[in-house]
Amino acid sequence: MSLSPQTAENADNRFSNTFLRLKKKLERGVGEAIADFNMIADGDTVMVCVSGGKDSFSLLSILLALRERAPVDFRIVAMNLDQKQPGFPADVLPAYFESIGVEYRIVTEDTYSIVRDKIPAGKTTCSLCSRLRRGIIYRVAREIGATRIALGHHRDDMLETLFLNMFFGGKIKAMPPKLVSDDGQHVVIRPLAYCTENDIARFARAMEYPIIPCNLCGSQENAQRKQIKAMLNGWARDYPGRIESLATALQNVVPSHLADQRLFDFQGLTRDTVVSEGDTAFDPPELPAPAAEIIHVGSPRAPSVGTST
Repeated sequence: MSLSPQTAENADNRFSNTFLRLKKKLERGVGEAIADFNMIADGDTVMVCVSGGKDSFSLLSILLALRERAPVDFRIVAMNLDQKQPGFPADVLPAYFESIGVEYRIVTEDTYSIVRDKIPAGKTTCSLCSRLRRGIIYRVAREIGATRIALGHHRDDMLETLFLNMFFGGKIKAMPPKLVSDDGQHVVIRPLAYCTENDIARFARAMEYPIIPCNLCGSQENAQRKQIKAMLNGWARDYPGRIESLATALQNVVPSHLADQRLFDFQGLTRDTVVSEGDTAFDPPELPAPAAEIIHVGSPRAPSVGTST
């Protein structure tokens, strides 16, 4: 059977030097994030939440590739929640999971009807949809004995959330690479924390994943997040290195130079108080290395899932 020109081209792309470098870059980023935040340990069961979008497809592929050469043994279970959206192609993900030989679990819950019933027409459905989805994910994680829940959020998602919380929530708060779930029973990890959306999109196109759009809220993208994304994309275009600097800042917090009294004892501060930087706020900022030299945002490396010792 002959391949169509488009299929043949994409197959060639997956063996090109450009694609192999991209694949290696993403695997290195995921491996380093796993090591930096101790995301996966020997004997873990990692439930990878696969929505049918480019990010979760890529996360699953990269974790499967890293597991082949990881210094630890861990189980991967792909999980998809079929929310009964009209027209959802229920056969696509099971067929894909079986084609790559990964253990999987498909869960069917009609959250679509609940959201449509509770949210007035034209209003953003993301908040309620996310809460319902999280509850189901936690339940399934307990059922399969998952010790880690892996989500496909990447570096751009984390930065967008930081600015959303600053602009609209009055908090300096982003998406952490690792956290305890709302119910206190699970550890949630984001192994793509060092990966950019642009790299993931390029990888997904070459891999030809069977992408499934979200018809419930995909056409009414959150207006505030859309504004933040446009702002960050503009900075990336006009000011090379700025996004890398912002990502680095997430790991370089100086509580004594903010104003949160829960993090630093300003009332008890005296001349004898030891602080990390003193009055350097009046000095010129220390700029990071040029963008071309920045590979990741992390601490000095420990042996990781994605690297050899």
